[in-house]
Amino acid sequence: MTVAQEKGVAAQVPGTREPAAALTVQGRDRPGIVAALTGVLSRHGANVVALDQYSDDPVGGAFFQRTVFSAPDLPGVLPAIEADLTAVLSDGFELDFTLRDLAVRKRVAIFASKSDHCLLDLLWRHRRGELPVSVAMVVSNHVDTAQEVRGFGIPFFHVPSAGPDKSAAEAEHLRLLRGNVDFVVLARYMQILSGEFIAGVGVPIINIHHSFLPAFVGAGPYAKAKERGVKLVGATAHYVTEDLDEGPIIEQDVVRVSHADSAAELQRRGADVERAVLSRAVAWHAEDRVFRQGNHTVVFT
Repeated sequence: MTVAQEKGVAAQVPGTREPAAALTVQGRDRPGIVAALTGVLSRHGANVVALDQYSDDPVGGAFFQRTVFSAPDLPGVLPAIEADLTAVLSDGFELDFTLRDLAVRKRVAIFASKSDHCLLDLLWRHRRGELPVSVAMVVSNHVDTAQEVRGFGIPFFHVPSAGPDKSAAEAEHLRLLRGNVDFVVLARYMQILSGEFIAGVGVPIINIHHSFLPAFVGAGPYAKAKERGVKLVGATAHYVTEDLDEGPIIEQDVVRVSHADSAAELQRRGADVERAVLSRAVAWHAEDRVFRQGNHTVVFT
């Protein structure tokens, strides 16, 4: 566990100018966890301003907690809080924790292809201050969005990825990403990532896709959905694993559609849902609200 050092725009306790930090804890449930954690924070003059917790079984089950707190001289006191937490939790607690100054914005790389709706929505929300991230770069296998991305003041990198052998493209991706980002977002990036790349990048990867899967696989899913007379269209945001489109789900949503909607209208409405779902997933990940456990998640929204 480390306290991150790179600073961005300060995150504050809502309604105040006071900086805030997040403590996340995950592990085996047992009595005394909340008391131990809040005791440490209290000893260092911290004030808890938000606390969410969940246990899937109070008798030895899995425990999850996210605590947001403020403290005088927050950056200066975090190393002492970290040391105290390490000492306390080593005494019989089977827990892992992270401690992060929320002024330290997570750095994200956004991957995209020709479809720009998710990419531009994220950049627009970022510019408006709605996404607590630092966009380090946009990477695409096409140049269609280069001018628009650079208009946001974001570096754009074109990395072609044609043909069955993606090794050269993935090597360039890793060169760009290593040490420069804290997570990656696939904003309708229409390429399959290899297991070697997923392991090599070493940071979480978030993907977005329509929620018809496993039905209507491949090209033209909305046309296929129209043929079947679907009544709902939706989107799923999930973490990427080697099992294609089967990683832990972060967020999902749907909208109702009608027999009168064309395939183009289904696709337009699906794109709206994709934008909303992906932006929520990115924000929740950036704010340390998402806990992974096996192939599912606990999300404090």
